[in-house]
Amino acid sequence: MPGLDWGAIECARLVRFPFDHVAIPQMLLPACANAIPREFPTIRNSGSYSLADAPPGPALGGLIDDLMSDRFRAHMADIFAVDLEGRPAVVTLRGQCSRRDGRIHIDSASKVLSLLIYLNDDWSGGEGQLRLLANRDSLADAPVEIPASLGSMVAFRRSDTSWHGHSPFVGQRRALQFNYLRDSRASVVGLVRHRLSAFSKQFAA
Repeated sequence: MPGLDWGAIECARLVRFPFDHVAIPQMLLPACANAIPREFPTIRNSGSYSLADAPPGPALGGLIDDLMSDRFRAHMADIFAVDLEGRPAVVTLRGQCSRRDGRIHIDSASKVLSLLIYLNDDWSGGEGQLRLLANRDSLADAPVEIPASLGSMVAFRRSDTSWHGHSPFVGQRRALQFNYLRDSRASVVGLVRHRLSAFSKQFAA
């Protein structure tokens, strides 16, 4: 099943403030958006899970295929004016949020671009929404806030000033995380880390 609304992707424009990013309110085709909430894998704990530990259903799998495609890579390379040729891509899923999540941070230097697609069909806004920040001092002063509603997407260039986070939230908060990495070593290390994390959470549940 096709997942991405390519028209929405093609119309996306880069925003420079507070750091390079692009936000799309709805980037899923209607059939995909309707199917994903019913088939999203059961994730009972916080943290990021590899696709081996949280296997996607057909609609989510189709969306992931679109993200991994050369066509999508070309669009991201064009929007951010960055060379993504040969960069490994990795997908992880999140299903739950704990009070420890959301602290202000920047992504690791192993990442070139980070992308989040939120997959919550009953999101009402408020707490738990991603905030893109001009500095690391406070979540209250957020130039950009990204809804965590079904189909909402944000992609941003990782830098030493790409501060982001969200206010405390506990409960279901589904998201697909997609990253282009600097090299294959970062991809292998990340996969091992996510699998070990998922394994340990089986005993913490």
